[in-house]
Amino acid sequence: MNNLILRTLTGIVFVAVLVGSIVYGPYSYGLLFFLITVLGVMEFCHIVNQQEGIHTNTLITSMAGGYLFLAFYAYVSGIIPTGAIFLPYLLSLIYLLVSELYLKRQNPIANWAYAMMSHLYVALPFSLLSILAFQTDPMHPIFFPTYRFIFPLSVFIFLWASDSGAYCVGSLLHKTFPTKLFPRISPNKSWVGSIGGGIIAMGAATLIWTFDDSLTLPQWLGFALVVTVFGTWGDLVESLIKRTLGIKDSGHILPGHGGMLDRFDSSLLAIPASVIYLYTLMMTA
Repeated sequence: MNNLILRTLTGIVFVAVLVGSIVYGPYSYGLLFFLITVLGVMEFCHIVNQQEGIHTNTLITSMAGGYLFLAFYAYVSGIIPTGAIFLPYLLSLIYLLVSELYLKRQNPIANWAYAMMSHLYVALPFSLLSILAFQTDPMHPIFFPTYRFIFPLSVFIFLWASDSGAYCVGSLLHKTFPTKLFPRISPNKSWVGSIGGGIIAMGAATLIWTFDDSLTLPQWLGFALVVTVFGTWGDLVESLIKRTLGIKDSGHILPGHGGMLDRFDSSLLAIPASVIYLYTLMMTA
């Protein structure tokens, strides 16, 4: 009971902070996800550094990941509309590669691989979220991007709706439809739960469409399905990482919920997929 209360309180605070920061404005959004990016990369480095012979530079790797988020944020928001903003990030990558020449560690290739994976798997998806947050208005004479919280917020709403729907539907119908979705990686996930989660997410998309018609109803429904499918894969990818590393949780920063990666695992694939989906809609409009 105490653990349930702790999980519930943490969940309420987590959702309130996330939604509040996204809705309040671009600066609160930027600050929150900068911190999430840095903490996520640090957490990834921490769990891989527990493996024998692995020594990634947690400080440089996490700061470089945070800078990648800030560079995307500054570039797509129009604060610094030049590609030169990414040059310090490139220097950090060069440093991570060259430093292994002098450290003489046991497995430099693994160190490089894990450091780069932390950026590909964690920092890049959170950085891409800014592409969803800042939209260019073609009617504006200087095409200055405007902050629109609805798209990044929708990604998380669809993920939460899908997760809740999958849990409820799976719990109710798992005996009638027992087929597992991916038993090798996550034995608790079922096909019926995943389908139920997708339906609930589309219901949330329909509700959002009634308040925001920037996308048509079919486009909002497609958005929800993309987030559901890739969010499920994102969850499975993190489960595979944890099984491979032999850990139960990625961290303990969120009481009762594990680590940052445990809470954002679904979004790490859903965000890039959402960017591809929305850009495809723009190009075919």
